[in-house]
Amino acid sequence: MDDAMDDEAPDAAADAASVEVTVAPERAKGTGLPGMSIAAAASIGAGIVHAGAIGIHAEHVTLARLFIAVAVFQLGWGVFALVRPGRLVAAIGAAGNLIAVSAWLVTRLAGVSFIGGLEVREKAQFSDTACALLGLVAAGLMLSALLVGPREARPVGMLMPGLAVAALAVAALVNGAGHVHSHTIASAAGAAVTTTADTTGHVHPGSGSGAAADPGSGATASTIDESQPHVHNADGTVTVLGDPTSTTGTTGTDGSPATTIDESQPHVHDASATPQAVATVPYDPTKPIDLGGVPGVTPEEQARAENLVAITIVRLPQWADPKTAEAAGFQSIGDGLTGFEHYIQWSWINDNDYLDPDHPESLVYAPQPDGSKKLVSAMYMLPDTVKLDQVPDIGGALTQWHIHDNLCFTKDPVAPKVAGITDANGGCPPSLQKFQPAPMIHVWITPNRCGPFAALEGVGAGQIEPGQERLCDHVHGSSAGLLG
Repeated sequence: MDDAMDDEAPDAAADAASVEVTVAPERAKGTGLPGMSIAAAASIGAGIVHAGAIGIHAEHVTLARLFIAVAVFQLGWGVFALVRPGRLVAAIGAAGNLIAVSAWLVTRLAGVSFIGGLEVREKAQFSDTACALLGLVAAGLMLSALLVGPREARPVGMLMPGLAVAALAVAALVNGAGHVHSHTIASAAGAAVTTTADTTGHVHPGSGSGAAADPGSGATASTIDESQPHVHNADGTVTVLGDPTSTTGTTGTDGSPATTIDESQPHVHDASATPQAVATVPYDPTKPIDLGGVPGVTPEEQARAENLVAITIVRLPQWADPKTAEAAGFQSIGDGLTGFEHYIQWSWINDNDYLDPDHPESLVYAPQPDGSKKLVSAMYMLPDTVKLDQVPDIGGALTQWHIHDNLCFTKDPVAPKVAGITDANGGCPPSLQKFQPAPMIHVWITPNRCGPFAALEGVGAGQIEPGQERLCDHVHGSSAGLLG
């Protein structure tokens, strides 16, 4: 029996060794960095959102390239992390996603002067915030994993995290499709007024009730002859005027009545005919806005300029009564003797709202013979951290920003008044103060001989970018309008 036990002992030892050989590799395979799969999914989601934003920022080449680079990194790293997880891969993912999130945060706190399209800080919106959140999740999980180190891996259910990432990414893409980069104009309802231009140069609403109807709805599409003069109305319709020589503008070239087409319904712009030049018209706030006919102005620039004028005409009259403005914190700077009196809401200059008639930085009134004051213009101002050479392009040659770097104000902390101009050295007397100049632009809601974006003349005109000529849009100026 002892011999039998002796014979069995080597076999037992061999079996134990065999067990150790097979178990040890299993333990090696069962270790890894926790959260790697979820971080990879979050990074992929952020990359998808960034990829969807490339086209929205295509007009700014450098910015679009940055979006491409970030999208490629986040997508590529996410896929690689799923296939080859490791400490080095985790460190790269954490660093790259942290850089992307930090860059987003900077653009929401301040402008980036050396990148076109980011000169002025933007409000955080759902799409970019969701994208930043996904990047932050990826970076946070990888940093914590690096601190904790490899752990025994347990099966991780990816269904719910994957669905959450996909839902957030899809929602961000859908919301981002209506995003207006930089300088969004607020509508009456507080939503963004978005426009896009097709290849023929005609502008269509990009969101809201003016969006094109579903082509698959069965409705018959209208056809707009591009060779005929026509006006895009504020209510989403197009009126084809026909003969440009007609004194009434109500008949077509064949004598038929003017045709009005609802742009919210499917329609086709027929560019097969050679477009004919349409005579330019003076700016008249009571008529459809048409700022065409200025050489060098692109369809997109014309659309942005017309939209800004249109929304200002509609919304600015809420400030027609100076008492309403004063109740909202506006203070006169006491320049009424010049023929125009500016009311400024000083606390709104450096906030996050701009080009917004519901939240204008300055209002311009024209004193009347009976002692009343008539609201004639908004003077939109950018934060005083923005330099004159960093202002956004609204309407190309149609628009011109200026600053006031030569005015001296009283030291009243609530309602400073203009009390003089600077000396030869650009300074003010000790009893007065000089403010940091903020870029500004007028939008007139009354006819003006130099068009809707005219600056004031003389001292009130301010200073423009060196090398530029003072803008006076005679093409759209009105002989009966106020002096601009």
